[in-house]
Amino acid sequence: MSELQDISQHIEERLSSLHRMLELSAVGMLQRLLLCLSLQCFMFVSLYISELPQRKKLAQELATLEKLLEEFEKCVGRQKEQLEQLKELEELFQMNVQDVQHLEENIPAHMPRKNKGPASRGELLTSQKETADVQPVQPEHVKRPTRIVVKEVEIITVPEFESIPSYMKGRVSYHQLNVAVQSINAALSAKYKILHQGAKTLSNQTRKLQQRFKSEETKETKGQFFVVEDDIREFTQMKTDKRFQGILNMLRHCQRLRELRGGKVTRYLLL
Repeated sequence: MSELQDISQHIEERLSSLHRMLELSAVGMLQRLLLCLSLQCFMFVSLYISELPQRKKLAQELATLEKLLEEFEKCVGRQKEQLEQLKELEELFQMNVQDVQHLEENIPAHMPRKNKGPASRGELLTSQKETADVQPVQPEHVKRPTRIVVKEVEIITVPEFESIPSYMKGRVSYHQLNVAVQSINAALSAKYKILHQGAKTLSNQTRKLQQRFKSEETKETKGQFFVVEDDIREFTQMKTDKRFQGILNMLRHCQRLRELRGGKVTRYLLL
């Protein structure tokens, strides 16, 4: 804008100078015409010749003013181009803001959440005080329970979901597929928790389940994690219908599971 203001000010100065020149020229011409009425013809010719330098200067001022106007038009054109570019950038920015807001409002439930920050100083002091007050008696030779790490089916990513053929996906959405993955992981966790429990801690129902789990194991499943349809029905609310079979096909396509048949049971082993 400073360039545009400078050119405008320059044009105003030139116009003001030109206006003064015209006024002075008009006054001078009137005086000379009155004088010519009383003077001879040769005096009129000499006055006309004396006006030539003034007219030449006037023409120069007009030419300079014309150049300034051309520069002014060019500057206005550049300002218009910059304004159009700024409008395009503003529209692009607004689209990005809308996309971010949509992502924030539609975060999938299966996405990992940010862990809570460190406890405050007051919470730490309270925890330390409680620890100091409570001094439990530690019995000797107490066996600590072995922690069992159960392998889980990894969440399907968006590129993986898009790579699944349309005929295989059907009407199952990306969110529904990962909800099924979470259900399978829940069944795995519940199954192997019972499977590694001591017999004395089991109820009659869980003891029967543990026996079934062991009967379904084979040499090929040793050291691996797997579920069967009975596990899905037992520990989740998912129906083992045709839609569920389609989901299993998609998980096999994404190399999350593989089938192992035998003894009238289909086992779905984690990869």
